[in-house]
Amino acid sequence: MRAFRIAYDGRPYHGFQRQPDVPTVESALFEALAGLGILDDADEVPQGYAAAGRTDAGVSAVAQTVAFECPDWLSPRAFNGELPAHVRAWASAAVPDDFHATYDATSRAYEYHLYAPGADPELASEAMAELAGTHDFANLTATSKDDTVRTLETATVELDGDFLVFSLRADGFLWELVRRLGSLVRAVATGAAPLSKVDRVLDPEPLPGHEGVPPASPAGLVLVDATYPGVTFARDDRGVESVREVFETKRADAATRARAVGCVERTVAGAKRDG
Repeated sequence: MRAFRIAYDGRPYHGFQRQPDVPTVESALFEALAGLGILDDADEVPQGYAAAGRTDAGVSAVAQTVAFECPDWLSPRAFNGELPAHVRAWASAAVPDDFHATYDATSRAYEYHLYAPGADPELASEAMAELAGTHDFANLTATSKDDTVRTLETATVELDGDFLVFSLRADGFLWELVRRLGSLVRAVATGAAPLSKVDRVLDPEPLPGHEGVPPASPAGLVLVDATYPGVTFARDDRGVESVREVFETKRADAATRARAVGCVERTVAGAKRDG
């Protein structure tokens, strides 16, 4: 068995998990393995396969982790030879035959960059302090699971320009938990909701629909780590360089788009004032 660290830009994909008729990160992985001759076709699932988590549409990753049985020659560099540029393998590790990338992860970590102009960093920190620790997060998820208690081992937020930047590590994350948590903290930090809203949300009594906390945008959410005690991932120098090259280009493209959109906004706003 071998485990791989995978980085990807989630914007072109309908989430991580394979689905019929839409592009997903998992489909890209299986298509690459078929192209390398490790699978007979992309509809197969590699023997022993599992992934650290199922990120939603638009969510990106630094350290998504997948593991499966494969030939010794499959290095991150070889994997990247068949993967699309949006998806890059950059480290790998030999793991026991009974290794499971989902169940053996003792924690996962996310970083979330959420646009929040005018946010008060002190209010954001106060709200986050109440959310840290072990709570029933039933009011901050869309899951139908009975067990909605999770422990936020690390939960910090800071203001960086117009963005609230969250660093979160937990024993497990519920569906949409990070995005709804971010939405709640932003509402408190911008004055759209009182700090007391946090206590009400953490109460296991279900919130009525009009008081519910919607998920914020997935665009700034990144899976940055999945922890496996006893497993040491070896960085592949060429794989790391490939990540740098691909994502540096993407960052430059995004910065250019942002400037173009800013030009449109400023020009139209100026024309409105002049007219």
